[in-house]
Amino acid sequence: MKLTLTGHTRPVIAVAFSPDGKTLASGSKDGTVRLWDTATGALKKAMKGQLYGVNSVAFSPDGKTVASASYDIRLWDAQTGELKIVLASQGRSINAVAFSPSGARLASGGEDRAAKLWDPVSGDLKLTLSGQDLPFNSVAFSPEGKTLAAAGWEDTVRLWELPAGELKRILAPHSALVGSVAFSPDGKVLASGSNDTTVMLWRAE
Repeated sequence: MKLTLTGHTRPVIAVAFSPDGKTLASGSKDGTVRLWDTATGALKKAMKGQLYGVNSVAFSPDGKTVASASYDIRLWDAQTGELKIVLASQGRSINAVAFSPSGARLASGGEDRAAKLWDPVSGDLKLTLSGQDLPFNSVAFSPEGKTLAAAGWEDTVRLWELPAGELKRILAPHSALVGSVAFSPDGKVLASGSNDTTVMLWRAE
C-alpha cells in the first residue's frame, strides 16, 4: 500500500484521477468532494454542499473542472475548489457523470430513468435520452465522443449515436442489473459488469 487518505466521515462512493494523475477526487456519503495530492496524500481542497451524498465524480479532459453528482450536479474549479455552476436539480438521485472527450458535454444518468447531456459551461440541458423503465447507474463516452453508453437497473446496455441522440443498439444478454460500462481506449470494445456476476465484452463498432 502506498497511501491511505483519511478525512471523509461516511462511506466513499466514487473516486477519479485527474488527467495528469497528480490529483485524486473522492466523493462520499458525507456530502463532500475531496481533492488529494497523489504524490503525498495531502488534502488539497474539500468542497461541501451536496447534503445527500456524492454518487459519482469526474474530471474534465483538461483537468480544470470536477463534476460531482448527487440530487444535483455540481461543477467545481479543480484549482480553487470554488463552485462554478449547479446543473438543474432533478429531484431524484443522479448516479453517474462523465465528460465527453472534448469536454464540451457532460453526461449524467440517474433515477429519473434518462441519460442526459449538458453544456458544462452554460448549464443548459442539451439532450435527454430515454426509453429505459428503470434508473441508470453508469454512463460512458466512446474515445472519439460519437457514442454514449448507459446502463443501470435493467439488464441492458444502450448505445446512442451522438450528437443526434439516435439509439444505435440495445445489448441485452445480462440477467441482472448492469452496474458499470466502459470503452476500451481504441473505442472498439465495450465492457459491461453486472449483478449476474459476469463481465461481458462487446464489439462497440
